[in-house]
Amino acid sequence: MSNKLEPPSAAEIALMPPFTGLTLEQIRVPVTDAEFAAAAKALIGCRFLGFDTESKPCFRPGQTSDGPHVIQLTTSDTAYIFQPQEGVFHPLVLQLLQSSEVVKVGFGLKSDRSHLLRKLGIRPKALLDMNHLFRSEGYRKEMGVKAAVALVCQQRLQKSKHVSTSNWALAELRPNQLLYAANDAYAALKVLQGMARAESALPIMDRE
Repeated sequence: MSNKLEPPSAAEIALMPPFTGLTLEQIRVPVTDAEFAAAAKALIGCRFLGFDTESKPCFRPGQTSDGPHVIQLTTSDTAYIFQPQEGVFHPLVLQLLQSSEVVKVGFGLKSDRSHLLRKLGIRPKALLDMNHLFRSEGYRKEMGVKAAVALVCQQRLQKSKHVSTSNWALAELRPNQLLYAANDAYAALKVLQGMARAESALPIMDRE
């Protein structure tokens, strides 16, 4: 018999109350210099941030994504959604991604890393892929954010495939896209906080 731990089943998750995520009022999409300055003030001093990226999906065989088109970073009460301006992400975003002082927390970060290297030419530092943490604790290889939220928070995170496969290259994201992007990153941070592990026990990648 396998000694691997199993997350809650889909049937069990369906009975849980909805995930208490961020609202539109808690989401910021910086555009002006003042808005980026406010984002920098809120984000740079944090040790842990929820992190994820979104890319416009590819539907044709052989088509290569030119994402990420969205980079999201969240504190415990606010999400910051960053989009490229004239094809370029703001220097603040690159600074945060390459900072070893700010740990970026997410799920399944391998593809995010490869997209960032291909598009921006950077290798993010201090990444914490929560799948690695759950694997080290005896769970199956890929936990996933929905199962992790159910396990740790006892809540049901709704993830719409319609939204996840929408056009993330839009100049102005729709409200449902903003909520999806924000709470994908926020949920990872909430799971980490709920697990309450010592930092020395966390499999943080590329610390330096």
